[in-house]
Amino acid sequence: MARPRYPKKDEPLPPPLPPEARTVGQVVAEAIALYRANFAWALALGLPVAVADQVLSTGSIVARILLLAAASPAFSVAYAGACAVRQDQVPPLRTWLVAVVVGVVTFLPAAFFFGWFVIVAILWLGLAGHAVPAVMAERLGVLGALRRTFQLGRADYVHAAGSFAALAILFGLTRSALGFLLRSQADATVRTAIFLADLVLSPLLFLGAAIVYVDLVARVGLTREDRRRLRQAALGRPE
Repeated sequence: MARPRYPKKDEPLPPPLPPEARTVGQVVAEAIALYRANFAWALALGLPVAVADQVLSTGSIVARILLLAAASPAFSVAYAGACAVRQDQVPPLRTWLVAVVVGVVTFLPAAFFFGWFVIVAILWLGLAGHAVPAVMAERLGVLGALRRTFQLGRADYVHAAGSFAALAILFGLTRSALGFLLRSQADATVRTAIFLADLVLSPLLFLGAAIVYVDLVARVGLTREDRRRLRQAALGRPE
């Protein structure tokens, strides 16, 4: 098997793969690029996670689950906002309201699992976590969006769940590293630093999920072999 060729130091990076062939790593890279290009607006998306995380740091598992469920409308608004940033378009108010409703409906099962088994929550969202961008982009109603999210999730479930997991791991490891560095500081200092880390980092979760939606739309009806061929063609490699 031929070894992959990496660009030399003075060579430009290869162009990004198209949505139908985009890898998990490129989802993360595209989310970072989208964040940098819209920093002021995107930063506001981190407020719901930053505020909720301050309360989640204490309390029982049941209390955490209830808090996540209560915060689901705010998370849905942030997700819808990320979709608006990705689309570079602000939909009408009715579309936002429908997006929040379907966001709450699809997030509630994940809220239950986030309290004690995060991987199950991510696996669920890999299948059902695309209703909000479907509403924002396609102007669907509640039932249409719920049908659409499962159609999209099945189009390439491994890519969807893998991308969500990669984004969650990046977020979690960065927060943990910050907490480790500040472990000798006063509790108030640590909590403030974690709040700022959540504020700055959590928008990547929503922006990345909005990009995954684009990938899944492009992959509906494609087989795994189709995606492999498209990826090879985009990289200019022989099959």
